[in-house]
Amino acid sequence: MFGATSVGVGAIVGGGILALAGVAFATTGPSAILAFGLNGVIAILTALSFAEMASKFPESGGTYTFSRKVLSVESAFTVGWVVWFASIVASVLYAIGFGSFATLLLSELYSTQGSVPHWLGEPWSVPVVSLATTVGIGGLMTFRTSGGGAWINVAKVAVFSVLIIGGFWMLTGQPVSKTTAELRPFLASGWGGLVQAMGYSFIALQGFDLIAAVGGEVREPTKNIPRAMLLSLVIALLIYLPLLFVLTTVGTDGSQSIRELAASDPEAVVALAARHYLGTSGYWLVLIAAVLSMFSALQANLFAASRIALAMSRDNTLPNALSRLAAGSGSPWISVLVTTGLVCLLIQLLPDIAAAGAASSLIFLVTFAIAHWLAILVRQRSVLTPPPFRVPGYPAVPVVGGLACLALAIFQGIAVPEAGIIAVMWIAIGGVLFLSLFARRARLTDVSNIASNPELSRLRGNSPLVLVPIANPNNARAMIALADTLVPAALGRVLVQTVVVAPHDWDPLVNHRPSAQLHSVMNEILHASASLGVRCETLTTVSAEPMMEIARVAKLHQCQSVLLGLSEITPEARDTPLEGLLGQLSSDVVVLRAPKDWQLDQSQQILVPVGGRGGHDYLLTRLLSSLSREQQRQVKFLRVIPTDTLRADQKRIRKELDRTTRVNAGRVCEREVVRSNDPVKTIADRAGTAGLIILGAQRLGPRRKLFGDFTRKVALESDCPVIIISRRG
Repeated sequence: MFGATSVGVGAIVGGGILALAGVAFATTGPSAILAFGLNGVIAILTALSFAEMASKFPESGGTYTFSRKVLSVESAFTVGWVVWFASIVASVLYAIGFGSFATLLLSELYSTQGSVPHWLGEPWSVPVVSLATTVGIGGLMTFRTSGGGAWINVAKVAVFSVLIIGGFWMLTGQPVSKTTAELRPFLASGWGGLVQAMGYSFIALQGFDLIAAVGGEVREPTKNIPRAMLLSLVIALLIYLPLLFVLTTVGTDGSQSIRELAASDPEAVVALAARHYLGTSGYWLVLIAAVLSMFSALQANLFAASRIALAMSRDNTLPNALSRLAAGSGSPWISVLVTTGLVCLLIQLLPDIAAAGAASSLIFLVTFAIAHWLAILVRQRSVLTPPPFRVPGYPAVPVVGGLACLALAIFQGIAVPEAGIIAVMWIAIGGVLFLSLFARRARLTDVSNIASNPELSRLRGNSPLVLVPIANPNNARAMIALADTLVPAALGRVLVQTVVVAPHDWDPLVNHRPSAQLHSVMNEILHASASLGVRCETLTTVSAEPMMEIARVAKLHQCQSVLLGLSEITPEARDTPLEGLLGQLSSDVVVLRAPKDWQLDQSQQILVPVGGRGGHDYLLTRLLSSLSREQQRQVKFLRVIPTDTLRADQKRIRKELDRTTRVNAGRVCEREVVRSNDPVKTIADRAGTAGLIILGAQRLGPRRKLFGDFTRKVALESDCPVIIISRRG
């Protein structure tokens, strides 16, 4: 908890109040104390929502991770992309702030000796110090996983404590009448000015969210992340509010108010006020506090930004190379280097630092409002495992906090229009990159994540339904087991359909055969359902054309998937009724051909022959992830090529197979390229008798899908179970 709290304290305490106290005082006068206090309340409300989600999802990534669990992959990318940018820009601001205060501190130190080196006055000195410091911190972070900075936090808290204690000491010797006079008029610009000051200064309390961004590296995260968030805010407020009070009451000489002092020099108001009541030592203390604060805030934001990039790269919404970890420390060194490089680039290129900082503030406020909304959705949709930490006063806390953050964001957008323009431009750049480079792999990874953790479907507001028409009682157990694997009953619905195949003029009292067949099938369905523990729903309909009836029910119930059984397959038949059904269904279709009494858990080896253009990637990824969710299975992607294939073509084919495996599986699996002129026999031999073969249906048009000659031959040649998949559409 100490390390996690250090990240929050490092990001919050110091830099914000030194940079924004003057703006707040100039806007609203002494009520800047109230502005920071009200912002503290909003920040605590936001931290509570963050804490609930962080306890539910103790992973690195912060708001991006929460969005990925609850929203679509496109929405999650947008949130992650802008939060990453906001953290990078915040790092730029703190890097430049550190450079400015560090050069000023050096100048003051040299001036005490009588001469100041000329280079400290050069315009390039601040950027050079900023770049050198950023590179140094980034370099250290490639060798360790900790955000560091604990001793710096202790030092700066100690410095601020001296400023506060010294102020209260001076206050004890000051007449009460002067103290009250300095606090009047309290609302110098009315309530409107107070709201403006809140909008300008809220970002001074941003930083608690960085603890969630590094949540994957916090020990006992469900307990320590909420505590660290709240503790870091409490520490910040215990410093900010007393400091603002003493600056207001003893920080001026009486000839001008704190508002007038701030209006004349907002950036230096803290230093000027401290020098008034503590003398030159107060001025030096502020400089030291500023250097320490900017350094620790830069360190915390760099650390968190690299972890946001790490989380996105693991989901393939950024290049996967960013997720590589250093062998010794486990640090995501490439992510750290890329983030550090972007910060260094922006230090040199950003033409308007103030507008970029306002854009960062705007983005954080919008994502905080989104976080409150996500907290409500997570609470409502967490069916199996509710969050360990729960927000008190729900739903008032996330509703009030979300509306407050949204209102401040709107104010920020109106006050600094350039901030909105920069944010929109960055989102547009991200949209182009996502659609052109990341979309396919990111969506496949998302499909795999949902299949591996079906609760994500519920968190996104979905209750997937799989339709399982069963006509052969021998297939009932295998079909229901596979359906439950695709959609666990606790999180979705399994609808078993039985169709009484009878003529239009059927009389049950005369013709008992359809009823007898139905009884046999239903008896086996109920037995299999009870023995497997799958509480499926059943639907019985009567139709002379069962395939059309299955298509009607699938469309009526908007089924996500349809699971069909296949008793036999012939090499010559084309456009069979089952293939005709494939063309009518707009759902994902999985067709199972399995021997009698086959059980799903018997197939430990899964063989996926690769050869055609594919087109079933999303369904294949979902199926493989579902099959491997409950038990570990050996997955092998197989490519059979002719024996006379040229060496150059073999190399190209192996690369293609590696790429296909990474895209479709996303996990450790085998891949093999076999030279053979009899691919059907090769596949059958590789599958053996205990395997499971997954093949794709052949698509000839939007409404025509066939098993294809190759699929038929493999199914005929092999004795092991075969699954034929057909993606929706």
